[in-house]
Amino acid sequence: MNDIEFLIPIVFFICITYAIKAILESRTRAKLIAANSSEELIRSLLLSEEQQRRQASLRWGVVLSCLAGGFALIETFGYDDVTPGAIAVLLAATGIGNLAFYAIARNQHK
Repeated sequence: MNDIEFLIPIVFFICITYAIKAILESRTRAKLIAANSSEELIRSLLLSEEQQRRQASLRWGVVLSCLAGGFALIETFGYDDVTPGAIAVLLAATGIGNLAFYAIARNQHK
């Protein structure tokens, strides 16, 4: 079995999940507009969605940057195999990335 074959069902599941999420969000927006909701309510919902997207982008950017640093440390230390030390470095990098995101997001709300 090729190394890529096991990714096909995983990617397929992710695509279906994302499509369902997009459909549900668009139906919710359409129902809000059709219900003649106030313009202020619709505007506040759209602004909150935009802020959530920015926060998600910031979180992934920080976490992935820290993971890249973790992989750089693994390369620097010369780990060739999957060892508890290598896994610990990646887990620590992920944790540090999430904590850094929390600190940045907290400072933005002040």
